[in-house]
Amino acid sequence: MGKVCIGLRGWRFDEEAVFDREGAFRPMDEMPEETSTRLSRLTALVNRPCDACWLIHGDEEVERCNPAAVVYGEPMAEVLLCDDHEPDFVYWFREAGGSEYRGTDDVEDAFHEWFADGGRAPGGYAGLSHVDTDPDELPDPEAVLEAAGDARERPADGRIEVEDANSDTGAADPEAEPTEADAEDVEDLDLSREYPR
Repeated sequence: MGKVCIGLRGWRFDEEAVFDREGAFRPMDEMPEETSTRLSRLTALVNRPCDACWLIHGDEEVERCNPAAVVYGEPMAEVLLCDDHEPDFVYWFREAGGSEYRGTDDVEDAFHEWFADGGRAPGGYAGLSHVDTDPDELPDPEAVLEAAGDARERPADGRIEVEDANSDTGAADPEAEPTEADAEDVEDLDLSREYPR
């Protein structure tokens, strides 16, 4: 088996990690952690606008942005690009110092800064040549999660349900006074940590 893109080009998955011998999606808990993390993240990325288009048009004219066709970077620090702007990213990465951000959480911000400052690929820059056997048949990541039996059951509106604190889970009543054990739990929290957006 080879590699396959799901939802967007860019992140490639080992077919063996995603599909079983019959060609059906594996359950998420049977996939390697990196694979299941990326597949889960793709559900939030598909149908988002191209980052470069968004930097040009902004939220005020987001309808003018092309939809993303490719994703580069790491989960939560990814760059989404349309076919028209992919060569700009490839040029930046190969020729304008972008490779120093490979595998880091800074790739998104660094590319955005370069592009917003007027950075572009020279006219006619070829970028990457993709071999698309069926470009319109990329599996939908949401379908992958459903078929693979994502451990989190999602209602039709896509929200993840959280159990009621007063259920039979043994959780404390939210109206109750904090206990000494609750205070110890809070002491372990790192409130100075910055979390990905």
